[in-house]
Amino acid sequence: MAGSSNSPFCFGLAGWSGAGKTTLAEKLIASLVSQGFSVATIKHAHHEFDADVPGKDSWRHRKAGASQVIVSSAQRSAHFSEHRGAEPSLERLIEQLGPCDIIMVEGYKSEAVPKIEIHRSETGAPFLYRDDSHIIALACDVIPENCPIPHFDIDDEAAIVAFVLALRTETDLSMDAPL
Repeated sequence: MAGSSNSPFCFGLAGWSGAGKTTLAEKLIASLVSQGFSVATIKHAHHEFDADVPGKDSWRHRKAGASQVIVSSAQRSAHFSEHRGAEPSLERLIEQLGPCDIIMVEGYKSEAVPKIEIHRSETGAPFLYRDDSHIIALACDVIPENCPIPHFDIDDEAAIVAFVLALRTETDLSMDAPL
């Protein structure tokens, strides 16, 4: 049943640029939400970015030196934090999230979370699963020979969602096991 876990299940999508991580993430999120799960996402950016709008009050507050700005309305809130030092860890970012059932992480290739590798042959990039023990499944357009991990067609979001939910259930059961 959706929402039955006490702590959110966290998994990641990893892959090279252009593989289709964001497109697949959109499909997985929509499917999970349609099944009654609340989903939070954390997206890693490899470059400086600004989601704020130049000239708006929140942007002006940050430019004036505010280290944190929260913008809120009846529809949504956004919390902008200036990192004047090291980038926060994934663990720290997860701690900042509100209650949810599932956390989907996009990027963060080197983090120790269970990940599904997204791969498209047209990118010419090497597979990541061969060097990353945290990659537990592969979603791709061309399945490599002798692939030792579960693999799915990149366009079969129903099968990928079923895999994620089975893994979530398995994780929940292992956490409930007596020590």
